[in-house]
Amino acid sequence: MIFKEFGNKNMPVIIFIHGGGLSWWSWKAQIEALKKDFYIITPIIDGHGDAWDTTFVSIKESAEQVIKYIKGNYNGKVFAICGLSIGAQITVEILSKESDITENAVIESALVYPIKMAIALTVPMYNMCYGLIKKRWFAKLQAKTLNVPDELFENYYKESSRMTKESLINFTISNGDYPMPEALCNTKAKTLILVGEKELSVMKKSARLLHETIIGSFLKVIEKSGHGEISLIYPDKYLNLLQQLFINNIK
Repeated sequence: MIFKEFGNKNMPVIIFIHGGGLSWWSWKAQIEALKKDFYIITPIIDGHGDAWDTTFVSIKESAEQVIKYIKGNYNGKVFAICGLSIGAQITVEILSKESDITENAVIESALVYPIKMAIALTVPMYNMCYGLIKKRWFAKLQAKTLNVPDELFENYYKESSRMTKESLINFTISNGDYPMPEALCNTKAKTLILVGEKELSVMKKSARLLHETIIGSFLKVIEKSGHGEISLIYPDKYLNLLQQLFINNIK
């Protein structure tokens, strides 16, 4: 896992963990807005972006890498950890493993109900269709599904087309087979849970379960929004919610 760093090392640390098929650049707007007042860390998940030549193993393995990094560089605690999609699942896993690792957390569009059918179809589907990831038209369809802004499409196309079949299969299975960790209820992080109003019912069901599990958490359903839309397409609204979380004024 590669860790990119931005800003002033003397300021509080915020970690942003990207979604599947994306990389650190999906947080560019947040980095620019926050780097004067915070030290921003953006891990590149194995198998993604500049880490394309490593193999994504699992959400748990990715969480362990982030935990090791925080313990090795920041005395085991940071100001905030924010994740989108599989990055949010990694955030959930981190919070469940280390109850006091962060003061604040944002969990955006995290699936915590395993989808058995998707898991069963993953290997045969990618054996047949893996070559499509190198096709520009297919990348356009995928980018639209993921709500990747037009100005970030070239980054997405270049980097998603390099992902290995093994990483893609492991990523899809890990994402679809991730259950709610029992120890999550022990987290001490002040937590904001985000989900789009137009997301699949299982995503909204997951958000409600996360809210019920994390005592004192805030649940925000983003009106007229799809998967990851607020952080990717409307970063100003995302940043506003982040500031509200930090001052304990979520509405």
